[in-house]
Amino acid sequence: MSDLHLRPVQFVDSPVDRDGEVARLAGGMLWFAAYEVIEPGRRSTVAVSEFMDEFAHEARAMRLHAAITAPRAPWTLGERVLRFDQPAVAGILNLTPDSFSDGGALMGDAAAGAAAGIDLAAAGATLIDVGGESTRPGAALVWEGDEIKRVEPVIARLAAAGALVSIDTRKSAVMEAALAAGAAIVNDVSALLWDDRALGVVAGAGCPVVLMHSPDPAKGPHGEARYGNVLTDVFDWLERRIEAVVAAGIDRARIVVDPGIGFGKSLADNLALLNGLALFHGLGCPIMLGASRKRMIGALSNEAKASERLGGSIALALKGVEAGVQLLRVHDVAQTVQAVRVWRGLRDQALVGR
Repeated sequence: MSDLHLRPVQFVDSPVDRDGEVARLAGGMLWFAAYEVIEPGRRSTVAVSEFMDEFAHEARAMRLHAAITAPRAPWTLGERVLRFDQPAVAGILNLTPDSFSDGGALMGDAAAGAAAGIDLAAAGATLIDVGGESTRPGAALVWEGDEIKRVEPVIARLAAAGALVSIDTRKSAVMEAALAAGAAIVNDVSALLWDDRALGVVAGAGCPVVLMHSPDPAKGPHGEARYGNVLTDVFDWLERRIEAVVAAGIDRARIVVDPGIGFGKSLADNLALLNGLALFHGLGCPIMLGASRKRMIGALSNEAKASERLGGSIALALKGVEAGVQLLRVHDVAQTVQAVRVWRGLRDQALVGR
């Protein structure tokens, strides 16, 4: 049954007095009572209480169940610890002249860029994701030397100030420079497939990495794709990519996956991925969701421009949190952190208020 997939469904407020009836999702704050079992041409629902009896002899089902329910180990990165037992926010810091979200406001000013990153941290961002090349559709390729000039001095300032920093890049030379400057994590929209050296750089550094799905990352993040079932197709692609990078020397426990909302997907594809996000816990890795200010929000709200997509961004962030996503990559940090804190208050009350 290699084509079998499991999606946790029927989430409950509390596991109290429900021993054997519910399972904990990835060691986090959510419990679920059933699986949607997805097989070619067939979907069914199986209660957690009946799962072992029905699937005990199915190796893939048992592996997926173990991955879905296993806690995600925290990362110790220097003096900082990144935990995955509750949702955290990664703040986006664009240092490009053509960013769709900020229009290049911080371009060429390292002090201003670092100050903006510190502001994101002060607003509640656990991680600052620094990028020097736009990945919007149609964006021009940036020479690696220019990309390094944009990000290196800002990362050095942020790291010196004690911020936890990731570098958003496809290029091995930029990864090396950023890691040397103090970045702790590589976030690659090409899942280490665009640059032939990137996999070796990350494996050699021993740093964590975010692997994002796109249809043809060796050519660019916005390739055309035809999916049979976008949810399981993206899952299977990420599953194969994880195995490949682990075989190359990267610790599986240091991998985050990103389904790549907006990258080589139609509106319908994006909506299907968001509705099925819990399926990706079967990969056994923390999940990053990057849906902030994406075009799909405009498509669903009278073509609202990027600066007017806060409401939609919060809605998608909470959709992710309700599916157990551990990292939310966002532009509007303060507002997203507030939304997550209110959600956390609701969860805490549900867990203790019965």
